[in-house]
Amino acid sequence: MKATGIVRRIDDLGRVVIPKEIRRTMRIREGDPLEIYTDKDGEVIFKKYSPVGELTQFSMQYAEALNRVSGYPAAVTDKDTVVAVSGVPKKELMEKTISKELEDILEDRMTFAYMDEDNNPLYLLENSEKYFCNIVCPIIADGDAIGAIILFSVEQPTQLGEIEEKVTQTSASVLGKVLEQ
Repeated sequence: MKATGIVRRIDDLGRVVIPKEIRRTMRIREGDPLEIYTDKDGEVIFKKYSPVGELTQFSMQYAEALNRVSGYPAAVTDKDTVVAVSGVPKKELMEKTISKELEDILEDRMTFAYMDEDNNPLYLLENSEKYFCNIVCPIIADGDAIGAIILFSVEQPTQLGEIEEKVTQTSASVLGKVLEQ
């Protein structure tokens, strides 16, 4: 654990303010759920809660099935990181931060489909121009965008067909329904 040197007091309602710099660095936004951990040494640890991350094994199976059916690498993300991947070495993408542009797509709850070379490419990862999103479908659970299912390519973006888009949308919808239960 790394000390920040910041000290905050708890107010009379039991609240503590997480400094803006830490929220920005850790990508904690208003309304984000935080999981609270304690240990016997008196430490209290806040961790961003990811419902999609709770289903990592299930998400991995979904990514593998999508990869087999579509022939393209597939990824499942939460709002910040890649939680499951198939079709490329896992160590290259697992737990890596998604790009800001991809994060914006999720916030807008819009399906993205790469059309042609005249469009700006959508990168999968922050600070990496190796992986390009071909289709992005947000996972919606209880009205909130909590992640995405993505078909992507390596080295250059590819325009995919309507069938791949529908399969990806269906997968995102099913994962969203599973997470609502």
